[in-house]
Amino acid sequence: MPTSSYAFVMLCAGIGIPILAALNAALGSRIGSPVAASVMLFMVAFTCSLAVFFIGGFKPTSSIAEAPKHLFLAGVLIAFYVLSITFIAPKFGLGNAVFFILLGQLISAAAIDHFGLFGAQISPLSAARAGGIAMMAFGVYLTQLA
Repeated sequence: MPTSSYAFVMLCAGIGIPILAALNAALGSRIGSPVAASVMLFMVAFTCSLAVFFIGGFKPTSSIAEAPKHLFLAGVLIAFYVLSITFIAPKFGLGNAVFFILLGQLISAAAIDHFGLFGAQISPLSAARAGGIAMMAFGVYLTQLA
């Protein structure tokens, strides 16, 4: 798959994050339970993932049991994201919530890349990247002034 295809898929995923947040926050408000909305979201996500798993011809593997246990904390992080955005977006505003999520993603991604954490390819924090993160932080600040 060419790099441009990867970029397009990630762009689509990025477009989907605020939509996911808005839909789940609205569901949580409508049914009166952000936690129940999050549970439903995970049930749908699990069903979709399972379908892709079987349609794609993937086979269960014993290497899952051998994987370092800390890698499974990603599940805790996705639950934290979904629960927090579902609770907070209706009160804080979807745009505000997503702006701060994006800022957190930039900071975290820069640190992970800089130190090569979790097996990531090392990409040292350059002045340009640091400047971009600072500009983003300033942009988040500007959004809070209005």
